[in-house]
Amino acid sequence: MVVIDSVRFYRPFWICMKILDPTFFGEPTRLLRVYVVALQFLITFCFPLHLLLNVLLHPSLADLFKNLIMTITCSACSLKHVAQIIHLPEIKEIDSLITQLDKFIESEDEHEYYRKHVKSNSVRFTRCLYISFGIIYPIFMLGFLVLVASGTGELIIPAYFPFDWKTNQYLYAVAISYQLLGVLVDGLQGLTNDTYTPLTLCILGGHIHMWAMRMSRLGFEGIESDRNQYRRFVAYIEQHKLLMRFHYLTQKTISQVQIFQLGGCGGTLCLVVSYVLFYAPDMISLIYNLVFIVVVCVQLFPSCYFASVVAEEVQSLPYAIFSSRWYACSQRHRRNLLIFTQLTLGTTGRGRVMKAGGLVELNLNAFYATLKMAYSLFAVVVRVKSR
Repeated sequence: MVVIDSVRFYRPFWICMKILDPTFFGEPTRLLRVYVVALQFLITFCFPLHLLLNVLLHPSLADLFKNLIMTITCSACSLKHVAQIIHLPEIKEIDSLITQLDKFIESEDEHEYYRKHVKSNSVRFTRCLYISFGIIYPIFMLGFLVLVASGTGELIIPAYFPFDWKTNQYLYAVAISYQLLGVLVDGLQGLTNDTYTPLTLCILGGHIHMWAMRMSRLGFEGIESDRNQYRRFVAYIEQHKLLMRFHYLTQKTISQVQIFQLGGCGGTLCLVVSYVLFYAPDMISLIYNLVFIVVVCVQLFPSCYFASVVAEEVQSLPYAIFSSRWYACSQRHRRNLLIFTQLTLGTTGRGRVMKAGGLVELNLNAFYATLKMAYSLFAVVVRVKSR
């Protein structure tokens, strides 16, 4: 059997986190603390703020749309990053739980399911996300180089600075360098935000399904004494405890991130479509924003899809227990299995549904609702534009 190591999918996530918050790893030095404070203040807090302040300066409509797109995107990214930083200890514990659950995968059927569903979905999703980031950032850098080479003295994104960058080349260099750094750091933050939730939900759903496979086979694998069957049953109960802890920590770590994701994606989609239809000035800008639309959908859809998978797998747990050969077991085994089934029936209720911000159920309906919200906002923009 091949050794299972699901934690390896999180390596890019932890590499980005070591750049964004190195104080979480090991004993932090004074220099690292200063670096983290400066990074969080200058980029996480000030970068969305300097974009938002420009809205108050009454820019042109084209600049307003361009500004609002980046303002909403960067604000949502910063909020998601802060929420994720707060829950890093829980995320670390999830890594430990995944390592333990991987060790329980033994049968050929479970290995095949892991290979065809958990591993393939994780690789497919992360590869798609990395490719989308790998496309949009080179296009952004190309636009940046074209802007610098043109010598127009414009910023990458219309924004406010507390100094006059228009009349001083050095201050202009500082302003445009700050924006370049801000976009690149936001890219790292976005990569951690957008990979963690769907990846965790995918692995959680896979392990719940494989536990159900194990449980439903209990009593059907050859001749086994009742004592050994009961021991395996108790072992499966302990595995179920780990799964429910995994489920609880997943809900806790993604709840705030996903409510910012839903709101940010809905607003961003509306504004990007409006900007492309009415104000896109050149082909590079058009291509960039079209790719940006795809990236926004790639950010949102996997989380909603895998949350639906998790909900479906949790609902099937009582059936998996009932599918075991419980009727041929001892009275003690049947009595405890009945109690355990009742407990799992309790875990399939509303309390085990993944929710964004504790308010919105995270599933495919949330994805479609976000697209509808974006379309509704776009219809309002079109009506205002036509007047």
